[in-house]
Formats: sequence, C-alpha cells, structure tokens
Amino acid sequence: MANVSVYNMEGNEVGKIDLSDAIFGVQVNEHLVHMAVVQQLANNRQGTQKAKTRSEVSGGGRKPWRQKGTGHARQGSTRSPQWKGGGVVFAPTPRDYSFKMNKKEKRAAIKSALTSRVQNNKLIVLEELKLDAIKTKELKRVLDNLKVGKALVVTGTIDQNVICSARNLPSVHTSYVAVEAAGEAKEIKSTINVYDIMKYDTVVMTKDAVANIEEVYA
Repeated sequence: MANVSVYNMEGNEVGKIDLSDAIFGVQVNEHLVHMAVVQQLANNRQGTQKAKTRSEVSGGGRKPWRQKGTGHARQGSTRSPQWKGGGVVFAPTPRDYSFKMNKKEKRAAIKSALTSRVQNNKLIVLEELKLDAIKTKELKRVLDNLKVGKALVVTGTIDQNVICSARNLPSVHTSYVAVEAAGEAKEIKSTINVYDIMKYDTVVMTKDAVANIEEVYA
C-alpha cells in the first residue's frame, strides 16, 4: 500500500495517507492507457473535412477539344484532377473517427494512469483546497507553495471557485470526482480521464477526491 504525504495550502506537510492498492497500486497496462488516450482524441475529432471529387465539381461536361489532330494531349473534361478547378483525387469525406472501449478497459486504464503518477512521485495530495472567491492569483500561490507548474487539479466536489480560478492559467487544468446523494442512491459526477492524467506533469488531488476515486473505482 502506497503511503504519500499530505500537504496544506501553504505547502507544509501535515500528515500521511495510505492509498488503496486496488486503485493506485495496480500493474500498469500501457496498452490500455494508450488506447484510452487515442480514443479520447479520436472522439473529439469533428470529422467534417470535405473536398469535391471530379464527379462533384460543377462544369466540365463538354470535351474541351477533339480527340486527335490538335497537338494537345487528349482530354475528356476540364474538371479532371490535373486541370485548374478540377476535382481532388481521393478527396476526404466526412466520417466518424470515434470508437468504443469496454467499461472494464476504461477503469483499468484510469487505474494504470493513477498508479504511474504515484510510481513517478507525480501525485500530490492536498488536505483541502478552498478558495473564498474566484481568484487566479490565490490558486497560483497555492501551486507555487507546492512547487508545481503544469498541473492537473482534482477536487472531490464541483467547486466553481477553483474551476474558474484556473481558467486563466494555461498550464493548469481542473477535474473533479464528486459523489452526491440522490435520494437513497448516490450520483457520481466525474470529469477525470486518462488523457489529462498523463498530459500534465503533476496531479494535485484533494483528500476528498482520493476518497471518492477509491469509492467509485474500487
């Protein structure tokens, strides 16, 4: 079981926390991590590129000159690819780049990504992250205290103060894993993903976020 330090917003160590081996201590599956990253990038593609082939370009219905006797190469249409204004050879057409991953594969990929962050000492646990107002300077001060630059900040609640404060920091991104009561059941709201975990140099995670991740992905 991994044991990591817990820091406060001033950057001082205030304790230790044991991380679940079922989430933060699994065998890293690089293939699933790669597949999850490719899937997210592929699913974000619009796939709206389009160019016209020779059959779609207007004009060119008449043969430009007779077959023989002109000294020119034979031509059947002014909309052939070699002509100016002609169609494109093997023109791209709209398509859907997305593909699916099994739920178990997605969960295993997230576990592998989190484990790799722990193994590389790139996971920092915060006792709490509370901002009284939307203030980018305040969030930047907290990150400077932790001595991190390009970071993914993960909270255990949907904290708009943190989310909005990070918007003006180009090297900082926020995610959350929230478990909210919905009657007798629990509603899970999560934006954490493998791509963000692997993209940023350091993952800064609050204690309640760690507890929620261990509950959701156990």
